[in-house]
Amino acid sequence: MYTVDELNDQLIDLAFSEDIGDGDHTTLCCIPEDVMGKSRLLIKEDGILAGIRIAKEIFHRFDPSMQVEVLIEDGTRVKPGDVAMVVSGKVRSLLQTERLMLNVMQRMSGIATMTARYVERLQGTRTRVLDTRKTTPGMRMLEKEAVKIGGGVNHRIGLFDMILLKDNHVDFCGGIANALDRCAAYQKEKNLNLKVEIEVRSFDEIRQVMEHGGADRIMLDNFSVENTRKAVEMIGGKFEIESSGGITIDTMREYAECGVDYISVGALTHSVKGLDMSFKAC
Repeated sequence: MYTVDELNDQLIDLAFSEDIGDGDHTTLCCIPEDVMGKSRLLIKEDGILAGIRIAKEIFHRFDPSMQVEVLIEDGTRVKPGDVAMVVSGKVRSLLQTERLMLNVMQRMSGIATMTARYVERLQGTRTRVLDTRKTTPGMRMLEKEAVKIGGGVNHRIGLFDMILLKDNHVDFCGGIANALDRCAAYQKEKNLNLKVEIEVRSFDEIRQVMEHGGADRIMLDNFSVENTRKAVEMIGGKFEIESSGGITIDTMREYAECGVDYISVGALTHSVKGLDMSFKAC
């Protein structure tokens, strides 16, 4: 299994390869190799800044001689006109790293900004906002980092760090009990101790999970607010509870007030708008 740093390095290398190819001929044809300069990251929209850490890695991996002066840290609320950082070095390096840095920082800042809006809706409740696996291939670790910067909580990173028995798993196994039994046998055989969550679609399935045991968290799939409230009362604090499916920023507080522990929101990462910013010579 790769470390986070190794995954980031692979992403950066791939991104430069697809963008620069056999050379940035626009820059190479008009900028002498020894010309030095500075560029500033200019914020053009209100939001939460995210991606400074990976931006520094992008610059240093491409050209270790580049100097980055960070003026605003990740997690800070920003507004139009703010300058987040100033980067000094070869002008060729500034031009060739600009787009990758902006692509990453705009997307991460957009995710952090979106997450912060969801978190604000839940102020005063005990419910936390979870992300999902609905992420951009190759960018999952960065997108989940952005969720945390925005105040959200990471669900499982992938298929390897938690067991989540969803409706298809349950149906292919022949029911709740069979799925949980096979899960327990597998963990014992492989000497694993992973957290187990199971998705339910009805009060009867909740009852089956409660009678059988073997799960840490119950996911209420597409329950109405009224049925969520009934489910929370039925479960009575014996399992963690996650609400999922069809919940929007406008309806999530009603679900939170039912007493669920988590609300998972795919929209944090799958349909977010990037935060507007630019990288300009100074």
